[in-house]
Amino acid sequence: MRDAFAKELSAVAAEDPRVIMLSGDIGNRLFDKYKAAFPDRFYNCGVAEANMTTVAAGLAADGLRPIAYTIAPFVTMRVLEQIRVDLCYHKLPAIVVGVGAGLSYASLGPTHHSMEDVACLRALPNMTIVCPADPVEARLALRAALKVEGGPTYIRMGKKGEPVVHAAAPDFKIGKVLVLKPGRDAAILASGTILPVALEAAEKLAAKGVSTEVVSFHTVKPLDEDYLAAAFARFSVVAVLEEHGLAGGLGGALAEWASDRDGLKARLVRVASPAEFIKECGEQDWARARFGLTAEETARKILARLGR
Repeated sequence: MRDAFAKELSAVAAEDPRVIMLSGDIGNRLFDKYKAAFPDRFYNCGVAEANMTTVAAGLAADGLRPIAYTIAPFVTMRVLEQIRVDLCYHKLPAIVVGVGAGLSYASLGPTHHSMEDVACLRALPNMTIVCPADPVEARLALRAALKVEGGPTYIRMGKKGEPVVHAAAPDFKIGKVLVLKPGRDAAILASGTILPVALEAAEKLAAKGVSTEVVSFHTVKPLDEDYLAAAFARFSVVAVLEEHGLAGGLGGALAEWASDRDGLKARLVRVASPAEFIKECGEQDWARARFGLTAEETARKILARLGR
C-alpha cells in the first residue's frame, strides 16, 4: 500500500506544484523517486512530529498542499494538540498520512499499535477521515484528499503486502461507500485494510444460507448517511468490521448515528478490538486473531444476531 501511495504522490506532485511532502524520519528510500524529481518539495522533519504538523499548518496557510507522513500513532495521537489547534481550528487543507495503522506493526509492540487514532481524530471539528482498503483505494484517497477544502484529511493506511481488492479503479468519492458484493440478509461494512476478512466472512455466511453485502466503508468522517439509511432499512443485520478499538471508531460512529433515528430495521453488530493492550509480540494476523478480528468471529456474531 505504501508503495502505491509513493508512486501516486509523484504523479500528483507533477500535476500540482503546491504538493509538498513532509516525512517524520521514515520512508526515505520509499520516496527516492519523488525526491529526485522534486528535491525542493521534500522535507525530512526528523523525529519531531509535533513540529512537522505545525510546519504543515504554515505551508497550508500559505496556499500549499502539504502531506505529513509517518507511522500512524506518531502522526496522530502524539501530535493531537497540533492537529486540533494548528490544522482543524484554522480549517487548513493539510493531509495527515498514518502508515502502518491498526495492527500493521503488531510485532513492534503497543507503542506502534494504532487502535485509538480514529476515535481521537473523529472528535475534532473540520476533520475528514479516510481509511483506504487496498493499494488502489490508497492512490484514489490521496487524489480525493487533495481536493478537500475547509479542514485537514487523515488517510489511515496499512503498511505493505496488502492484497489488491479492486480489479479496476472504482468510482472513489470521499463520503460515499463502495459496494463490492451485493446481498439481501446482512451487510458487512469494513473500514480499511481488513476488507478481505469481510469478504471471507461473507463466504462463510453464504455457506450457512445468509446472503451478505460487503462494503468498503472507507470514509469514517463524513459518513455516507444515504447508504446507511438504505442499509438499516433493507437488512436484518448491519455489521461493522474494523481494525480499531470498539470505542470511537466506525462502529461507534454508526451507533451514534443509529441512536438518533427511530424505526430502524437492522440490528448493529460491531467487530472491533476490546479496550486492552497486547503485551505480547506477533505478526498482524496473529494480533487480529488475538482480538477476534477474523472471518470466523465476524460470521459467528452475525449468525448469533440473526438467531441462527
